[in-house]
Amino acid sequence: MALKITNFINMEGIKEDFHSKNFRNGILCIFLCIALGVANLFHANAVIVFGIIAIIQGALLVFVEIPFLLKICPMSENFNTFVKKFNQNWPRAGFYLVMSIIQWVSLTCMTTSLLVPAIFLLFSAVCYALAAFKHQKFQNSAGNVMHTAETFPTDAAIREIL
Repeated sequence: MALKITNFINMEGIKEDFHSKNFRNGILCIFLCIALGVANLFHANAVIVFGIIAIIQGALLVFVEIPFLLKICPMSENFNTFVKKFNQNWPRAGFYLVMSIIQWVSLTCMTTSLLVPAIFLLFSAVCYALAAFKHQKFQNSAGNVMHTAETFPTDAAIREIL
């Protein structure tokens, strides 16, 4: 029995996300924070600190936006509890707003490309706040993309791959 990586990804869930317009600009924020954080490490002033903060923010966003990683990456219970606090629209809007403000403060040192993550983080905060104002139920696309416990391949299939 040959297994492919597509056996572990719920393609129907991905299609549902696209049809429901449940897109994740948070995933884009992850890439922007990490990439532009690294790019700003090469300045010779205080912008380096904000570049490091952007990288840390990107790493935090990985776990906030993709909660499935909390199950497969060994993290402390305190970290898991911290990340799970952001599973509602209001807390997540506040989280993104605080991260955006931190990147906006970086502009006081020097105008750099860290302006882009600041804008996108602010946009994400506004989107989550609007969803909370409209009393929309929080949706996590990672739950639809990955298999559930019932549909995940059996232990025998996983052993076959290993």
